[in-house]
Amino acid sequence: MDRVKEKVAIVTGAGSGLGRAEAVMLAKEGAKVAVTDINDASGMETVEIIRNAGGEAEYWHLDASEEKECKAVIDAVAEKFGKIDILVNNAGITGPDVTTEEITEEDWDRMFKINVKSVLFMTKHTIPYMRKNGKGSIVNTSSLSGIIGDTELTPYHATKGTIVIMSQKDAVQYAPEHIRVNCICPGTVMTPLVQGLLDDDPHYLDNDIKRYPIGYFGEPDDVAYAVLFLASDEGRFVTGTKLVIDGGYSAQ
Repeated sequence: MDRVKEKVAIVTGAGSGLGRAEAVMLAKEGAKVAVTDINDASGMETVEIIRNAGGEAEYWHLDASEEKECKAVIDAVAEKFGKIDILVNNAGITGPDVTTEEITEEDWDRMFKINVKSVLFMTKHTIPYMRKNGKGSIVNTSSLSGIIGDTELTPYHATKGTIVIMSQKDAVQYAPEHIRVNCICPGTVMTPLVQGLLDDDPHYLDNDIKRYPIGYFGEPDDVAYAVLFLASDEGRFVTGTKLVIDGGYSAQ
């Protein structure tokens, strides 16, 4: 219950799906959690889940694609809790399912603004607080789509691949200051987004699950446990890695 006891964590996009699972997991293991999201109702619901379980959390509205908002929220979290130990960059969108020939400049730019700039801005303004601590852990959310090619979601693949190399670059940059930077690369996980795909296409489950040797999709906690390890001092010798959580998909 104390794997991140007394640590302060910020989780972006924590109102639902992976972000909520990660925020709840970190709080369960002793962290004070800054829940951030663009959807206030969902974000507050995550806070209530944490508090009802005996954890500590506060909510901040945040559009993580806007630098001024990122800095303001990070400063407010540090003022409230006194420090920042953990940053989980989870916020992002899937975007249009189009080919390279079909993507518009507007959609391409929007994807990079939300998925990539959010990681840049949150990392940029959290690093100084971690430096004060003498250490810290940043966990960025990439995807299986960030390390392998596929026939769908062109801009999503591009943004998630960018996050992988950003994580590796920052890991090397900040390792001498004991600030670790890693990324996770989940495969299909049963989030509300995936459930929506199942609702729209009943055959999605049967078709997609065949690609997973383990025979089932992941659950949000499968990813949250990985984030917990990377965020905690148990991962003190792990930086610059991309942790693949995909039921064997990429091993084929």
